[in-house]
Amino acid sequence: GWPLNYQMWEYQLNELPKHNIRVITYDRRGFGLSSRPWNGYDYDTFAADLQLLLKELDLTDVTLVGFSMGGGEVARYLSKYNQDGRVTKGALVSSVTPYLLKTDDNPSGLPQEQFDTMQEELEADRPKFLAGFGKMFYGVGFFNHPVSDEFLQHDLSMTLDSAGYATIKVMQAWATTDFRSDLAQIKVPMLVIHGKEDKTVPIEASAEETIKHVPKAEYIVYDDAPHGLFYTHKERFNEDIINFVNSKSVF
Repeated sequence: GWPLNYQMWEYQLNELPKHNIRVITYDRRGFGLSSRPWNGYDYDTFAADLQLLLKELDLTDVTLVGFSMGGGEVARYLSKYNQDGRVTKGALVSSVTPYLLKTDDNPSGLPQEQFDTMQEELEADRPKFLAGFGKMFYGVGFFNHPVSDEFLQHDLSMTLDSAGYATIKVMQAWATTDFRSDLAQIKVPMLVIHGKEDKTVPIEASAEETIKHVPKAEYIVYDDAPHGLFYTHKERFNEDIINFVNSKSVF
């Protein structure tokens, strides 16, 4: 998820292998341990990068889980590259799909001005913006799900372990990319998980619209969850992912 890196999945890496699930995480270009080129911060490139990774590791029977902006990568990959059937299931968690930008034919989206303000604040003082973003991300001050100051500091260090230009360009990508046609082409069982109290990617603009395009998806709403439910609701989230991976879902 933007603007985190592979370390965000720590509490899944601790648990899922206990249930005989192999977990592979990676950093998209511009973030964490990956290289930081100037170009290529668009979803066609992200999906191509993912395809190279899956082929290089020769992975099969994959359950592809995308969080927040990563949901867009799942959708774009499944619509463009899954002809070989490497991926057998997909999960969209707090996902930016189907289309976050408000337009004439997407009235439930968010206004362009909101993203313009985010970009201005990132360009002016990235650490300050990301510190505030992290608090909203985990529902600090909104919900009774304690997040320690130490965890927030760790989260901030992750978000800053990226190229500043990558942080901005990727934000522009997830804010303006339309995944509606991608979702319509998906032909594997899907799981959609979203927090009802998500202030970062509001459920009305995302999951509620996503399931209209993937009507056969299993849809789970966490009533009191913020955006970062993979941490705040990690026990329930891990259980839901384990159950989905082990299910005999048929599209």
